[in-house]
Amino acid sequence: MVGGRPAKPLPAHEGRSFETGPLSHGHCLRNRKSGKICRENGANFAPDLLSCAPHAERIDPIATTNAKPSGTPAAPALSSRELFLRACRQQPVPRVPVWMMRQAGRYLPEYRAIREKHSFLTVAKTPDLAAEVSLQPHRRLGVDAVIVFSDILIVAEAMGAPIELGDAGPIVHSPVRTAQQVDALSEFDPETKTRFLGDAIRRLCGTLGPDVPVLGFAAAPWTLACYMVQGGARDGFPAAKKMLLHEPRVFRRLLEKIARATAAYLKAQIAAGAAAVQIFDSWVGELDAPTYRDFELPAVQLLLAELRAGDTPVILFAKGAGHLLEYLAQAGVDVLSVDWRADLAALQKQLGRKVALQGNVDPCTLLGPVDAINAAVARAVEQTGGLGHILNLGHGILPETPVESALAFVRAGQSAPVRSAS
Repeated sequence: MVGGRPAKPLPAHEGRSFETGPLSHGHCLRNRKSGKICRENGANFAPDLLSCAPHAERIDPIATTNAKPSGTPAAPALSSRELFLRACRQQPVPRVPVWMMRQAGRYLPEYRAIREKHSFLTVAKTPDLAAEVSLQPHRRLGVDAVIVFSDILIVAEAMGAPIELGDAGPIVHSPVRTAQQVDALSEFDPETKTRFLGDAIRRLCGTLGPDVPVLGFAAAPWTLACYMVQGGARDGFPAAKKMLLHEPRVFRRLLEKIARATAAYLKAQIAAGAAAVQIFDSWVGELDAPTYRDFELPAVQLLLAELRAGDTPVILFAKGAGHLLEYLAQAGVDVLSVDWRADLAALQKQLGRKVALQGNVDPCTLLGPVDAINAAVARAVEQTGGLGHILNLGHGILPETPVESALAFVRAGQSAPVRSAS
């Protein structure tokens, strides 16, 4: 019961329904008309998608777990934004912030309903639709960060490489494989070519208010080059490696062009209100250490130098990159996001205070029982003690993941104990 009224259930998932549970710090949406914060999981959202009906406040047991004795003034609870930024800066937090890569996606029935009416690119390029699907996991799950809905190939298209995006994977219709094609790529103006993304971020910031961080993102140079040269996804990306080996100067020029264009693209996202940005190097594990050192590391460092993010944290996701840790630590990012094969305790010991960590539960764990999800979350948080750690998956959430399992992951992370900074 909430304020004398029964708690409203979350929308049903494939014929099942479940009750809304305890909400975490910062789990709130702003009522467009009243301006008040609404701490509801989105069950009573109005048709305009970005407003909600006011209701009585629900007590958050996570916020009161370490409540001080009566008569002792309680420290103000940190918002999700404060939690997230403190974790990025390796500052003490009462709990770890939690979000998931690909959290706006096909595992959510409300996302599938929108995709039945609109193509992927239409959603990504329509600010109202992009904002709506970005908000869906926040309403359903109470994640601590909202990443804007888009795709890493948007930069390739803006540079002049025609793309086709869908759930089956990206297609680049004119693969970039010659010096002439590289020279023809443009360093575009994000305020004109990709303004739709900035507009989506502005809508999200206006809806969520100051307490929930909105995240921007882009691909790392090597990962985007893989798609642009290969023409799509393929194991090993042999066309990209062939170009790197036969035309190293041309390939470096391609990486440099992508780095400069991506820096401007991310800079526009920060200007629109992104509290942090993530660089996805999903295919960096395809490179051996010397090749990463000679090609991708300088490109990432160029991107960061051009970006000049200042106080805005930059996260680097590097999949399958355990052999590259020495060089990843030199990139200059604030947070290193790793996959499920990494030992977070060993990483924290090896890297020290150079970077915070993000990750790293295996997405397949969310296909298992709740006990397995809880154990995996507890193990990940225990490895870092919760200091300088953003809980996430080791890659994107899988489309077949039950919504209940995603919710269990978020709740387990938000209630996991952390070690005292002292």
